[in-house]
Amino acid sequence: MTAEGAAVVEAGPDGCPADLSDSERRMWDAFRTGSVCDLSARAADVDDPHGDHVWGAGRGVRAGVVALLLLHGPPPVPGRVASLKLRGVRISGRLDLSGGTVAPYVELQSCRFDSEIQLSEARFGTLRLVNCAIPRLEAARLHTEGDLHLPRCRVARGIRLTDAQIGTDLLVSQAVVQRDSKGRAIAADGLSVAQDFQGELLETYGEVSLRGAKVGVSMNLRGARLRNPSGRFALNAPQLTVERTLYLTAIAMDYGRGGTGSSTPPYGLGRTPARGRRARPFECRGGLRLDDGRFGDAIDFYGARFELTDEQEISLRRIQTPEFRFVGEGPERGRVVVSGAKVVKLVDTSTSWPGPGGLSIEGFEYEDIAPRGHFPLSRRLAWLEAATPEYSPGPYERLAAVLRASGEDADAREVLLAKQRRRRATLPPGPKAWGYLQDWTVVYGYRPGRAALWMAVLWAAGALLFSQLDPPAIKEGEHPEWSAPLYALDLLLPVIDLGQQGHWKLAGGWQWGAAGLVVMGWILATTVAAGASRLLRRG
Repeated sequence: MTAEGAAVVEAGPDGCPADLSDSERRMWDAFRTGSVCDLSARAADVDDPHGDHVWGAGRGVRAGVVALLLLHGPPPVPGRVASLKLRGVRISGRLDLSGGTVAPYVELQSCRFDSEIQLSEARFGTLRLVNCAIPRLEAARLHTEGDLHLPRCRVARGIRLTDAQIGTDLLVSQAVVQRDSKGRAIAADGLSVAQDFQGELLETYGEVSLRGAKVGVSMNLRGARLRNPSGRFALNAPQLTVERTLYLTAIAMDYGRGGTGSSTPPYGLGRTPARGRRARPFECRGGLRLDDGRFGDAIDFYGARFELTDEQEISLRRIQTPEFRFVGEGPERGRVVVSGAKVVKLVDTSTSWPGPGGLSIEGFEYEDIAPRGHFPLSRRLAWLEAATPEYSPGPYERLAAVLRASGEDADAREVLLAKQRRRRATLPPGPKAWGYLQDWTVVYGYRPGRAALWMAVLWAAGALLFSQLDPPAIKEGEHPEWSAPLYALDLLLPVIDLGQQGHWKLAGGWQWGAAGLVVMGWILATTVAAGASRLLRRG
């Protein structure tokens, strides 16, 4: 044994070690024919690699013999393809293939490893470890031409795939991964997966770190449970790139597993459930960070559930995606941050967002909204208010622009009116009083019909007032016939000259009344004009 605990196996003159046990001899012969070496007892309780039942020497092979087969194995039987296929086997010692090139196909099912698997900088065609008990998988800079499959495996001290390159698919569905000494369940910064990343029903108990990772097609974590309540993040994946869709959604549990009899588990166990179907949600107990991520089709949170502390957050700063489906359960604690994010279509529900103080959307850009369920404008305005504890005009203007672009002009005006009222609360007493006056009289110009009504009321009041007056002319013989209604209207309408104003001499209170009508006319007329121009500028 070496200092690391890996057995060194010496090959004989024909390449076959002389001290092979019976089980190792069976594995050696099966390798040459590409058949399965099955050492299982054919009893479910005994064959469970994760159970407490002790597997005796008759089911064991040395890791050194496995390494010898994979790195320098014998030639296949003529007409067959050499491959290592084990079922129900216990591998003793540390399997160390670091830096090696493994040409044969490798598939191990329901096997038990006594020590960690060391695959750093190794090269494989395809590697499938299905339902295996593994103390730790160390595979930094691993390179596979085909798949890396780890479904239903249980890993006691974490998986390391830093800077690994997977030629086709990475499958960790239904795996259970505990944390390593640094608190990480899966450390895969810089990981590159050429096709799909499948992690349905994955369970992790430590940080999943995917900083700068790249996925060539879709990344699927439907029904996964990521737990790291004591750390900062359960999923830490800034600068993650997924060419199509990232699924952090619930999964339908009444799916069909198929019946092909294949030893390889299916790609994806189910779909996102329809409403009312039995489902298991995506659960994240701890923070989630996807800052600066790029998602080619969508990022989907359908049915997602988050349990955060007050210090943790769902951080989606500066993400970019055509469709953002934030339709999970709103977290009761922590924060949701989408500041600087750029999406085309926002799909959400009124209950998916946190309350006041728990949301930040400064600089959040979206071009269309498609709410699911009942999401009235009053709730949308409450959403904006929750996201802006301190007044900020940007979120209001973005929502108004989106509503106007979709033809909802009345709703857009309500949003801008709400913006003015939020702004008014930040003003000093004088401007604040003026704001209240504008709101009460003309609703800041966003309801021009009220301004027109006020003009009509003032005109009638002015006409009634001046009907009691017979003023002297400023210049005798150069004045029109006195008309109280026309005079009041001439005072109210700026720019337009009806031939009355400027020809009559007023004094005392009458002069102040005329001045008041002029001022109110300017205010109301410009308000009506502004409202009309907004309607004409639509689109």
